[in-house]
Amino acid sequence: MKKLSRRARIATGGAVIAAVTAATFGTVSANASSSAPTAAAAVANVTSSSTTTSTHLTVDAAVDAAQAALDAAEKEHQKVTVAVVDRNGNTIVTLRGDGAGPQSYESAQRKAYTAVSWNAPTSELAKRLEQTPNLKDIPGTLFLAGGAPVTDKGAPVAGIGVAGAPSGELDEKFAAAGVAALRR
Repeated sequence: MKKLSRRARIATGGAVIAAVTAATFGTVSANASSSAPTAAAAVANVTSSSTTTSTHLTVDAAVDAAQAALDAAEKEHQKVTVAVVDRNGNTIVTLRGDGAGPQSYESAQRKAYTAVSWNAPTSELAKRLEQTPNLKDIPGTLFLAGGAPVTDKGAPVAGIGVAGAPSGELDEKFAAAGVAALRR
């Protein structure tokens, strides 16, 4: 039997590896494509009674509300950050005003999240801490005045949070201006 040169052995080994790889890829591809119709069929079988629809604020409306809150603060020479979150607490938009403190960014988001989570202004929720102090331990919440819920037919659809003014009452006043802008 003839001995193969080193170059021939490398070329032969490479060809074997390529063939094994191609065979494995083909098997994986065949398995992946064979399960696709099953997943599509499962989605197609969902009935309307198995789903629900919820109302969400549009990005344009969120930007308008945030800008209205920021404008209200700037009229009073306050440097704030405004955050608008959706019904699920996900941030839609955050506007950090010129000169707003670094802590205001996260505080505004947490106030907005808290307002939409409980469908109440955060100043009211802060009062509840007297009876239930462990509420403050819920992750992502901030029980300080400055958050206002946005509702549609009584159901929460968003939250607006403002932080950075010298008082929570001012923060909440500016958040309310954002909510009012949505009613126009």
